[in-house]
Amino acid sequence: MSNVKNAPEMTAAPKTGAEQKDAPALVKKIGKTTYVVRVHFSETSKETMSDKIKRMLKNEVEQM
Repeated sequence: MSNVKNAPEMTAAPKTGAEQKDAPALVKKIGKTTYVVRVHFSETSKETMSDKIKRMLKNEVEQM
């Protein structure tokens, strides 16, 4: 696991016009580079976030 207390803080990008309908964005500036990270979720998925995390952890443990 990563050491989250040293993780860089990310802030939400301002929303304007069509961007409000798009996926949320996180913006992080490192030096002279600005990173924009967009997140989206399937509206047709039948798996909850909790189910997905459990499935991913189970798969990770099985690979050990």
